Amino acid sequence: MDTDVLVVGAGPTGLALGIDLARRGVNALVVERADALFPGSRGKGIQPRTMEVFDDLGVLDAIRAAGGRYPVGMIWQDGRRAGEHRMFDPAEASEDAPYTEPWMVPQWRTQEILYARLAGLGGEVAFGRELVGLTQDADGVRAEFASGEPVTARYAVAADGGRSTVRRLLGIGMAGETLDPNPTLVADVRISGLDRDNWHIFPPGGDSDGYLAICPLAGTEDFQLVAQFPDGTAPDLSLEGIRKVVAARTHLAPESVTELRWASDFRPRAALADRFRSGRVFLAGDAAHVHSPAGGQGLNTSVQDAYNLGWKLGAVLRDGTDAALLDSYEEERRPIAADMLGLSTSVHRGETRRGEATQQLGLGYRTSSLTRETRTDPGPLRAGDRAPDGTVDGTRLFDAFRGPHWTLLALGRAVRPPALGEGVGVRTVQGPAHGAYGTGLFLVRPDGYVGWAGDAPTGPAEYLARFGRRG
Repeated sequence: MDTDVLVVGAGPTGLALGIDLARRGVNALVVERADALFPGSRGKGIQPRTMEVFDDLGVLDAIRAAGGRYPVGMIWQDGRRAGEHRMFDPAEASEDAPYTEPWMVPQWRTQEILYARLAGLGGEVAFGRELVGLTQDADGVRAEFASGEPVTARYAVAADGGRSTVRRLLGIGMAGETLDPNPTLVADVRISGLDRDNWHIFPPGGDSDGYLAICPLAGTEDFQLVAQFPDGTAPDLSLEGIRKVVAARTHLAPESVTELRWASDFRPRAALADRFRSGRVFLAGDAAHVHSPAGGQGLNTSVQDAYNLGWKLGAVLRDGTDAALLDSYEEERRPIAADMLGLSTSVHRGETRRGEATQQLGLGYRTSSLTRETRTDPGPLRAGDRAPDGTVDGTRLFDAFRGPHWTLLALGRAVRPPALGEGVGVRTVQGPAHGAYGTGLFLVRPDGYVGWAGDAPTGPAEYLARFGRRG
C-alpha cells in the first residue's frame, strides 16, 4: 500500500496531524497498534492555545460541548471539608485572546472528536496494525507490520507515545529523569457520595500511604481518581484494589466505588528525544517528549507539534515548496518542547503555579529561520509571535485565519492582493491600525504565527516565493 504520509499512532497527536493533512489534500494513513482508540481520561486539560488550534481544525465547538471548566479543589481532612484550593490563577478573556482558561475534556472523548473529524474529511485509521520494522531511503519509507501488508510512504511520523517503537527502530535516544520514584495510579471510576462541583483532595495523613485526588470529569458521569503509592509498591488496578484505596484514604465506604472503567499506573518522568527527525521520519508528541501530567502541558505540546508539522508537509507534498522547509520542524518544536518540559517539571515540584505560562499563548518562533522581521522599530507584536484574535473592518481575525491558507493583514497600509503573485493561496484582510498589531503588514502562517512583518508592499510576495503556498 502506498501513501504520502504514514502516521504511526492514533492518539491526539496522530489524529490532529491526520486532520491537518486531510484538509490539505494530502494522502495520509494513520495506523494504530490497538484495536480501538485509547479508552482512558489521562490527558484531560485543553490549554487556551490548543483551543485556538482546535478552532482552526474545525473541532472547537465539539470540544466545548463535550467538556467544561475545572472545578475548585476541596481539601478533606477526617471526613470534613477543610478548605478550598484553587489550582489556576484566574485570567480575563480579551479580544485578542478569547480563551484564557484550560478546558477539561477526558482524553478518550477528545480522541473521539478528532477521529470523527478525520473521518468526515475522508481520512482513515487502520487499527490492529503493530509496527515491527521501518526502513527508509532517498525516495521514501517502508513500514512492516506484525500482520497485514507493508506500507510505503514518502514520509512517516512517529506519534506512538513515550515507548515509541519508531523512535527505537530509528535508534534515537531520549534523555530525561524520573521526577518521582513513587508509582501513581490513575483510574476512571463511577463513585457515589461525592459532589461533582469540586475536585476532591485527600492529603496523606495517619496510616495513609499517599495522597488521593478524585476529580469529576466534565461532560461525563465519571471521576478521575489519582493515588500515589510508596516506592516499591505495585498498585492494584482492579476494582477491589481501588475500593480498598478509597476506603483507606477517605471517609467513603468501599462500595462507594460502583464501577471501574479504566486504570493504569505510571511514574512521572520528564524526557526529551535527542532528535525530532531522522531522514524522512519525524517524531511528534510523547514519542518526542514525555511530561509530568502536572500543569497539563503534554497533550497540548503534542497537538501543537502536529499543527506545526502538518502545514509544512502539505506545502512540500502538495504546493511544491522546497523540502528544506521540513528542516524547520525540529528547529522550532524541540526548543518549545524543552521549555514545556521545564515548565511541567516546575509545576510538578510546586515551584510554579498554573497560570499564564501554562496557557501556551506566549510561545513563538522569533528566532526561527522562517521568521522575517523587517521593521526597524517593531511594536510589541513581532514576526514569530502568535497572531492575536481581533476584529478588523468587521472581520474576526480567527475567522480569517481558519483554514489551510496564509493570511495577509494590511493594517493602516494599502496593498493589492495581485502583488502577492499569481496562484498564491493567501487571504487578505485590510483595515485600520489595530491595538494588538499596530500598523504594518503581517503575513500569518497557516499555523497562526506571524511569519513576516514589515511595511514594504513587495515583502510578502518575496517571502512567499521562498516559504509560501503555491498552486
